[in-house]
Amino acid sequence: MIGRIGRSRLAIFLAILGPGLIAAAADNDAGGITTWSVIGARYGYSLLWLLLLITPILAVTQEMGARMGAVTGKGLAALIREKFSLKVTAFAMLALLIANFGTTVAEFSGVAAAFSLAHIPAWLAVPPVAVGVWLLVTRGSYRKVERVFLALTAVYIAYFIAGVLAKPGWGAAVHGAVVPKAQLNSLWLLTAIAAIGTTITPWGQFFIQAYIVDKRVSIRDHVYTKVEVFIGAVFTNAIDLFIVLACAATLYKEGIVVETAQDAARALAPLAGQAASFLFGFGLLNVSILGAAILPLTTAYAVCEAFGLESGLDKKWGEAPAFNGLLSAFILVPALVAMIPHLPLVKVMLLSQDVNGVLLPIILIYVLKIINDPNVMGEHVNGRIYNTIAWAFSAALIGLSVTLVASPFIF
Repeated sequence: MIGRIGRSRLAIFLAILGPGLIAAAADNDAGGITTWSVIGARYGYSLLWLLLLITPILAVTQEMGARMGAVTGKGLAALIREKFSLKVTAFAMLALLIANFGTTVAEFSGVAAAFSLAHIPAWLAVPPVAVGVWLLVTRGSYRKVERVFLALTAVYIAYFIAGVLAKPGWGAAVHGAVVPKAQLNSLWLLTAIAAIGTTITPWGQFFIQAYIVDKRVSIRDHVYTKVEVFIGAVFTNAIDLFIVLACAATLYKEGIVVETAQDAARALAPLAGQAASFLFGFGLLNVSILGAAILPLTTAYAVCEAFGLESGLDKKWGEAPAFNGLLSAFILVPALVAMIPHLPLVKVMLLSQDVNGVLLPIILIYVLKIINDPNVMGEHVNGRIYNTIAWAFSAALIGLSVTLVASPFIF
């Protein structure tokens, strides 16, 4: 009897597997891999405490989005439209469009950076990848797209191996994780905001909720999604941990600053020797493709929901023209931007994460207002612990952003 119950629960878990893991893995996109590589190379192990702090916050914020989707059967943009005025909805969509456009440019910059390791120019590499991504998300069914997304998460294992084989200073790493250390200067503040913005993203809140709705996960089965979300949060930040370990043990020790993808590729030298560039490029290309598919999807879902337009991966062009048109535009235009000659790809990817970090509190405040409304969530409103974590995090991030703006006059 117990065996049958266990197998039944496992079957349910496997059936709804996807949203939590894919959403978390997608946080480690081109911008994420690059940001944490830069952090490891620039600050060694000293920012690991921030990563440790971010992990439960990522789990809480993602679970809130999943729960809202399971309870209401609606995406975040639709709930914002119903809860607030049209002007407020338009402002939220503008913030999302700005953040998502910059991040999608970062994804295609990651594609360009990956191919640059093989001395292939962006104008030759980016177009076929953009076309492939467009075909995947516009011509593939929901199930096929989900399988591709899940398969793309497998490559992250290389970063775990690299972190171990780099032979990091485990004592120094533990010290960096448990002893907070900050610097009062603009560069450190920008880096900290980028670290947060690349891990807990505005688009991630829209994506996981839309995914839950599209997959028709009910509140009855939400307990399984909750487990997956928590596993995903630990998984994605464990990847970041080992990226920092690899870069701190190699680049930071040698005083190498990450300015290009070639610099970051050296972090995999303990794993692959002369093949390091190829492996890093392959990993970067993988996560860039995942992000380049998910960001346009998230944008199209959110905008269409916000203004009551038809949306869905299984909808044909004639059934959802706005959804498919916006989806296509958000692939084409960022791909063109990423092909600009001499574009500083690493700086573009870092800047996009700073934009995410600055705009994130705006989206989280909307989420918190909605999820604490019993008229929307019934008995599934936030508890005290969740509210404390989410509000404190939003306030701290706002404080960081304000301090950053004021830093030229303070420091």
